[in-house]
This record gives sequence, C-alpha cells and structure tokens, in this order.
Amino acid sequence: MLLGCIADDLTGATDLSLMLSREGLRTVQSTGLPGDDLDLSEVDALVVALKSRTIPAADAVAQSLAAAEWLLAHGAQRLFFKYCSTFDSTDDGNIGPVTEALLKRLDAGFTIACPAFPATGRSIYQGHLFVNGVPLNESSMRDHPLTPMRDSDLRRVLQRQTELPVGLVAYADVDAGAITKAFQREQAAGIRIAIVDALQDAHLREIGKALVELKLVTGGSGIAIGLPAAYRDAGLIDTLTPPATSIAAPEGRGAILAGSCSAATRGQVAKAQEAGLPTLRIDPLEIAAGRLTPAAVIDWLVSQAADVTPLVYSSDDPDSVRAVQEKLGRDKAGTLVEDLLATVAAALPEKGFTRLLVAGGETSGAVVNALGVKALSIGPEIDPGVPWTRSRSGPDVALALKSGNFGAPDFFLKAWSSLA
Repeated sequence: MLLGCIADDLTGATDLSLMLSREGLRTVQSTGLPGDDLDLSEVDALVVALKSRTIPAADAVAQSLAAAEWLLAHGAQRLFFKYCSTFDSTDDGNIGPVTEALLKRLDAGFTIACPAFPATGRSIYQGHLFVNGVPLNESSMRDHPLTPMRDSDLRRVLQRQTELPVGLVAYADVDAGAITKAFQREQAAGIRIAIVDALQDAHLREIGKALVELKLVTGGSGIAIGLPAAYRDAGLIDTLTPPATSIAAPEGRGAILAGSCSAATRGQVAKAQEAGLPTLRIDPLEIAAGRLTPAAVIDWLVSQAADVTPLVYSSDDPDSVRAVQEKLGRDKAGTLVEDLLATVAAALPEKGFTRLLVAGGETSGAVVNALGVKALSIGPEIDPGVPWTRSRSGPDVALALKSGNFGAPDFFLKAWSSLA
C-alpha cells in the first residue's frame, strides 16, 4: 500500500476514494479502522472514514492518530488527511489540531492545506476560498448548522486552530510552476503549513508533482487529482489502473435518505418533487414528541409503488433549522434525524431495498454504521465527488454517499442510471 488516507467524514472519504480511483490508484474505503483481515494485496490506497469533523478536537486527534498508526503498520508510505472542500471547521478545530498531530507523529517539518476542488466550484486565490465564485463567508456555508464559515481567508482560519506558523503559496508561484521553490521558501521562513492557491485542475496536477516527497498531504479530494501520476513518475508505483465504468448492484428497490440542509441538497429535493417522486419530510420536533417513529417511516417506504424511488428528507432552510435548534438544541436536533434515518436504513435491506442514496456527511456516517458496512468498493462517478459504491461487508447493498453540498440539481433523478 502506497497511500494511507484519513478522512474526517464518510462522504469526504468516498469523494477522495473516487478521485484516487479515477486517477489510477486501486482504492478501497473502510468505515472506521479496518480489521486486520482486510485484503490489501491489490490495494494502492486505503481511505479510512472517520466521523471526526465536529467532535471535540482532542477526540478527533486521538481517532486520527489511531488511524495513522494502523495505516503505517500496514505499509503506508505516505499519509493524506482529507477534510471538506469548504474547510468545515471552527476556531477550536479540527483541521489544525489533527494536522499538527500528524506532522508530529511523522516527524515531518512541512505540509500543505489545499481544499480547492474546481470541478465543484471550490477555488483558492491569495489564500481566500471561493465557492462558485463567491467568498466562503458569503456563501451558503455561512449558515452551516454545525460549522458556520464566517471568514474566507484560510490563513486566518487555520492559524486560529494551530500554534504552527501558517503561510501561503500564492497564485503567481502556482501558475508559473514554481511550486517546489515556493515550498522551500516557506520552509526556510519557518512556515509549517502552507495554504496553496489553485483555480483549475491544471494547477492541482502541478501541485501534485511537488507533493511527491511530502510525508503528509492535507486538503480536499481535489488535491489528490495529481498524486497518482506524480507517484508513478517518481517510481513509487509501477502502473496506474483504469477506473470502473460501472458497478454491479444487487437486485432490489432504491430509496433516497436526505439529512443535509445544504442549499444543494434542498435544490435536489425540490427537483425530485417536481419530477413526481414520492416524498416524506422528517421533522425533528415530531421525532422529539414521539409522533414520528422509524417504524412509520419504514411502513411509508414499503407502501410506495415498486417502480418509483421514494425520498425521505429532513432538509430545510436556514431560518427553519435555527428555529428547531433553538427549541431542541443544535446537537440534539441533528442527532434525532441521524438516529431515525440510520434506524430506517438498517431495516431496509430486509424489506427489499438494496440501493440507497444518502445525502449528508453526518447522515451517511450514521447510515453506514447502522448497516454494519465496514468496507466499500468504489464504482463509477455520478457527479464530481460522488460515486456509487458497493459494500464489501455486512448486507449486500449499493450506496451513493453524497456530501450535502455536492451534486447537480437532478442528482436524485439521474444517479440510478449508473448502476448495472
């Protein structure tokens, strides 16, 4: 195994797994620490999905270090710390503390932080993160219920999370291909973590060439676009493997479970409703009052016609989300929805639902844990950052695990055509 990856949530892990697979690395994803029985004989990259994005920083560090120890013990030559392309975090972490801990574990002097992902509208210029051309703090991420992002300057954001000096490799150096020299300059100035500008895939591929010797890379999945070819050209891997163009899905019905309140997911719900998909809205207040139960949701799903794909969703606008959080508490509101959807998902395979599309990182993590799926094979891309996967353990299911912010408006409608 060449590359060991630690992702701070499940959909982010799937996103990274897709990118590495698409670019030629034989990639497997695990949910949590894998068992020692996982066959790594034909694996170039293993992506360990944690659920550490919004937990206390000390816990995130402990989980990430445990994953790092497992990966290093099983032969990983390089480590990759994956976080969201919108740099989801608070002033307490967890990006800074985890990066700092991994650098210390590897006895590494320098790494980068680059969440750029141009294919999904995430770009970095002069250290500022833009989402579809809008500064991060003016995008919908400003109102994220767990990690509201109120500053687009990634140097400031990251510096508030770590005592390590944070620098910048700016557009001029990246566009000129002078990235390695810029890394050397930053290190000579005492910088330990450098934000790296990137506006297009060509920049990410050039950056990849300069990352070959780094023991640790941190960023979104976009920065991985240049790593496989760079590793091959450096002789760290012999050949690149073409990605899967289809995935065989088990026979059965499909269902959509959406726990994200992002603008993208809300748009996808609206598009599905316009197309006539049967939908059921989950209200946290109804769950808290005991008026909505997993059994009722399961009964509703089973009652839908077999030739349609039903959608269960909790997605709502920011004002409504805040109103619910004021009544229930921020964490409780989210947990109620996650727990209900996870309980529903766990029961679905026995009800004949073997093809599940799940929207939202926290929701996806809860669903996969409830299903007992410990590892995933990576299939074809539906939209940038989102592939179909198939379980390698637990019930035989096909899963599309979507970050709330990802996917075109018609994602819930078109995803099913990628299944064989």
